[in-house]
Amino acid sequence: MAAEAASPYFRLGYNSLGAFATINHLHFQAYYLSVPFPVEKAPTKKIPLAKCALNSGVKVSKLTNFPVRGLVFERGNTLKDLADVVTNACIWLQENNVPFNVLISDSGRRIFVFPQCYAEKQALGEVSQDLLDTQVNPAVWEISGHIVLKRRTDFKEASEASAWRLLAEVSLSEERFEEVKACIFEATGLTESDEEEESSESPYASSSSVPRASSHMSEGCLVLQ
Repeated sequence: MAAEAASPYFRLGYNSLGAFATINHLHFQAYYLSVPFPVEKAPTKKIPLAKCALNSGVKVSKLTNFPVRGLVFERGNTLKDLADVVTNACIWLQENNVPFNVLISDSGRRIFVFPQCYAEKQALGEVSQDLLDTQVNPAVWEISGHIVLKRRTDFKEASEASAWRLLAEVSLSEERFEEVKACIFEATGLTESDEEEESSESPYASSSSVPRASSHMSEGCLVLQ
């Protein structure tokens, strides 16, 4: 669907159980937004893969300097190659009860996978009350940076710092993330190489590379870029 839409403004999102899925069956959410999501502009670090794992052509990176740890899958020799790798990653997460969210962007050419633990922390009483009072459930769109605020005071006081603080509670710890990443690699048949890869900026990191479109958002929307 993302490939057929052929629009940089069209994104698909998925929330698993435990990651704020609203209904217990497979379904996706999608909409057009004429500005890049903050996560699409976040820098990434490519994970070097062993040559035997490169047959599919899929590239894997991890987000850096972003409040939620996540993996970015892109390219692939074919769209099916990319879909197969991400599907196997999601199957492992589901079978091992690791809640996760998925963002499909760039007309299906780039897919973000976010293992998360906010609901678990919430159940254990580990989330501060002031964050709970916002009534924001950080699912795929919120994690990607499009946060709908339900209280006027939260809207008036919205800032990058407050959004970062909320989303940081969603993220797995570095240690747990690395454990999950290793299991995902095993499930997808990928093997990490010992070679070091340099960090890279998103193609949206520079405002000059951001595709332009007329805004269709109402005055009640606050966009922090």
